[in-house]
Amino acid sequence: MKKLKEEWNQLNTEEQRVIIGKGTERAFVGEYTDTRLPGIYVCRQCESELYTSDDKFSSRCGWPSFDDEIKGAVKRIRHSNDNRIEIVCSNCDGHLGHVFEGERFTEKNTRHCVNSISMKFIEK
Repeated sequence: MKKLKEEWNQLNTEEQRVIIGKGTERAFVGEYTDTRLPGIYVCRQCESELYTSDDKFSSRCGWPSFDDEIKGAVKRIRHSNDNRIEIVCSNCDGHLGHVFEGERFTEKNTRHCVNSISMKFIEK
C-alpha cells in the first residue's frame, strides 16, 4: 500500500542529498551493495516496493544492481544533456540511480545501478 506524502519518512541530510538532490553515494560503501539475503527493497522515502532480491546480481560496480524492477515501481527519465537514464521511485519521484542496457551482465541485459541510501531492505 502506497503512503501519502504526509506519511513519508523524514530523511537525514545525506539521504536528502541523494534522494531529493539526485546525488550519488560513493562506490562500495552502500549498506546493500553485497546483500544476498532474500527479501524486498523499498523506497527509503515512501516505502513503496521497488525490487526483489531475486532480481539482484553482482555487477562489481560498487552499487546494488538489479536486472528488473517490480512492475510499475520505477520510472525512467532520459535527460537530453546526458546519455544516462535516471531511475526514480514511481510513487514519490525519489532518485534511485541510473539504468544501463546492453552490458550483458544477465539474460535481461539490464542493470539498475541503485544507491543503497535510496532504499530500505525488508528481509523475508
